[in-house]
Amino acid sequence: MSNTPRYRRPAYSDPFVFDQREGGADPALISQAAHDSAHALISQGRDAADPEITERFVKLAETEGIEAIAELWGHSPARSLAGALWRIYALRAAVQKSPERMSEYYRLGRSHSAPSAIAGAAEPPTADEMSRLADQILAGMYAGDIDVAFDRAGAFCRVIARGQALWADSRHVDHQEAKTLTEKANQLVRTAEELESSARAQRAGTLD
Repeated sequence: MSNTPRYRRPAYSDPFVFDQREGGADPALISQAAHDSAHALISQGRDAADPEITERFVKLAETEGIEAIAELWGHSPARSLAGALWRIYALRAAVQKSPERMSEYYRLGRSHSAPSAIAGAAEPPTADEMSRLADQILAGMYAGDIDVAFDRAGAFCRVIARGQALWADSRHVDHQEAKTLTEKANQLVRTAEELESSARAQRAGTLD
């Protein structure tokens, strides 16, 4: 990592959580940097209690790049603050990349889910509403109960996964597309399980 270009620092007060660290190729240093930066980011956002700062943190992937977030947190354990943060930012990036298609998956999955799967979600969601929902889930990390944000993100994954699986089964898609959708759905279910595990650890006070 030390030979890669430095990313632009966020326009927040110290600590600059996306600083590149000297000797970053050392896995122990990478792990420590991920841990420290995740906890610093969440603490800073929650301590500020400022909607504008929360919005800036929510849009971190736009200002810093999803690749920078992946490099910093993508290899963290699934049941950790850094690992959970990475998964929620990646979910939001996926919604922003294809809001119309994700809205279709969500609508289809929600029709086969418990009515209370994700509180506050419009029914049926438009592409814009899908993007707002993803923002609201991520904002919960900075302006709500962290475990609830994890659980909401997990529920979101399960609804999307169910929609993808139903789409693959019921739509006129070729074999390869159906296979790809099924694999994505299975991965989202695993992500949901990981986020739900992080929520339980947060409630127990054992989340790293």
